[in-house]
Amino acid sequence: MTQTTAIAFTCPLWRRLLALLYDLVAVLAIVMVVGLLCQLATHGELITSGTQVHIAWWYQPLQGAVVAAYFLLSWLRGGQTLGMRPWRIRVTAMDGGRLTPRQALIRLIVAALPLLLLLGAPVIGLRAAVWAVAASWALWFAAAALNRRRRAVHDLAAGTELRRIG
Repeated sequence: MTQTTAIAFTCPLWRRLLALLYDLVAVLAIVMVVGLLCQLATHGELITSGTQVHIAWWYQPLQGAVVAAYFLLSWLRGGQTLGMRPWRIRVTAMDGGRLTPRQALIRLIVAALPLLLLLGAPVIGLRAAVWAVAASWALWFAAAALNRRRRAVHDLAAGTELRRIG
């Protein structure tokens, strides 16, 4: 495949963002199901309140691990999340092949890095921290608008790209 042909199959930014919006719905559903199962397992004591709200220490890491597993397994099994399927896009290695576990993990970690800004919420406030995360992700995807092959920061770091299929 020539360089020009490969570029013709890259995924436009608008399609990528719409697929991400679909994935947000899937992630919300996953988080709600995990939350329900955790509430049932703890007999409703997962989140307690009194003078202060207390969430079990293991709950948020569990939610993060389950969401991470959704993306990793989707990318490794067929290169598509639920949100990517209706938009007919697939994440691939640069040669068009399947992602390696290393590439998928790098892609996930770099894509999730802006979430670390939420750790600043006690200092700058939750609203400012959420806006900082949103601004960081906007920069991550701005790279895709400027890159010839429409690769976002996490794709550049992992050596992957999104391609239109079919």
